[in-house]
Amino acid sequence: SVSDVQIEYSLISRGVEAEILPTCRELGIGVTAYGVLSRGLLSGHWSKEREASLAPHDFRASAPRFTGDNLERNLALVETLRAIAEAKGATVAQLAIAWVLSRGDDVVPLVGARTRERLAEALGALEVELTGDDLVRIEEAVPVEAVAGERYHAEQMAILDSERG
Repeated sequence: SVSDVQIEYSLISRGVEAEILPTCRELGIGVTAYGVLSRGLLSGHWSKEREASLAPHDFRASAPRFTGDNLERNLALVETLRAIAEAKGATVAQLAIAWVLSRGDDVVPLVGARTRERLAEALGALEVELTGDDLVRIEEAVPVEAVAGERYHAEQMAILDSERG
């Protein structure tokens, strides 16, 4: 039997909320959420300058959410989150992780860190307490329909079971 599903879930990738998350809950299946910082986009450390310095083999160099106008639109969403995070005494990354933590005890965020500093920042999300009003402000700052670009190119999206209707 299945006891846990690992799937991408973040403020920017919320497709699981429609059918997958409710089905998991109905069946008592936990969710391990990966990509909670959307490959760094929700880290609060991304910039147009960083886009220009990506190595050609870096997935993000051609990912729809990280290129051109899509990146500019998504970074604007991140800046809106930054204002909410600062008001809470948190970083954007901590706010994004805390939001995933708020989704329920059956949702566990999987967070990676390349440096001790980023690990300490991620662990700081455990101290961020989000009120109902905070959650409303966060979701208004990053409405699902405002996210620019898909997670992957069309060919890749077509083969993802999680994206099939």
